[in-house]
Amino acid sequence: MPFQPRELFPDRSARDLFGAEIRRHREKADMSLRRLAEVLNYSKSHLARIEAAECLPYDDLPAKLDACFGTDGLFARLYALAKNEPFPGKYRRMMDIERHAAVIEEYACATIPGLLQTAELARESLRIGNRHAPDAEIEAMVKARLDRQARLDKPQPRECWFIVDEAALRRPAGGPEVMCRQMESLVERGTHPYVTIQVLPFSAGQHAEAGNSLMLFTLPDEPMFAYKEDSRFGTIIEDQGVVAKLRKNYDLLRAMALSPRDSEAMIQAVMKEWTSWGSPRT
Repeated sequence: MPFQPRELFPDRSARDLFGAEIRRHREKADMSLRRLAEVLNYSKSHLARIEAAECLPYDDLPAKLDACFGTDGLFARLYALAKNEPFPGKYRRMMDIERHAAVIEEYACATIPGLLQTAELARESLRIGNRHAPDAEIEAMVKARLDRQARLDKPQPRECWFIVDEAALRRPAGGPEVMCRQMESLVERGTHPYVTIQVLPFSAGQHAEAGNSLMLFTLPDEPMFAYKEDSRFGTIIEDQGVVAKLRKNYDLLRAMALSPRDSEAMIQAVMKEWTSWGSPRT
């Protein structure tokens, strides 16, 4: 099956415009991606992702492109715009909904919700999902994730409710020190007056959202949105009938989870386990 390049929307996104201009100049020069990667001394796979607007360069690629195509700073100028869009297009609308939400409710399956992750755990999680990405790209994604979290501390913060799967507390990511710091951070976050954290224990058993992550967004004067994600795809759901069913699923998870006080006690207990695991053995 022949390769089908991803459709780009340069009129909607500076990221897409950057990728579209690479594609346009490359095709105008009758160059394949492989040939352009050779000329630029650049990774072909990374260059393909940049052209598809799935990631941005975080080095001197814009200058190399300008030198290659004789575009007199065009790619440098486009990059200055594109770097203000830290998330790929497939996530951008969800991030915009999250930005305007008055209430955010989230259940994350087997991982700590991104809005609660420490920088260390975010780095480990993003590296697992992007094994071949350059370190600079990972660091840019970590910064974007931390920037999302900063909105929780604004003068008029939104109400946030997180249901954390017990598996996320116990599955090692980055080693005992990273996990111990993550547990400390969860306890700290849980003291915030606008943040509620509950743990869904293993004893709760199976449930309707097993294997998925679910977010519900309440926006002022708008219908509720849902965002559902599995290991491969994420979908924004606006159909209010489907959203209502997901609302019920979330309420059941909330009822099955430990109380906020008991959840804090479990997190503290797991933190002690991680501390013990990371202590030197004699």
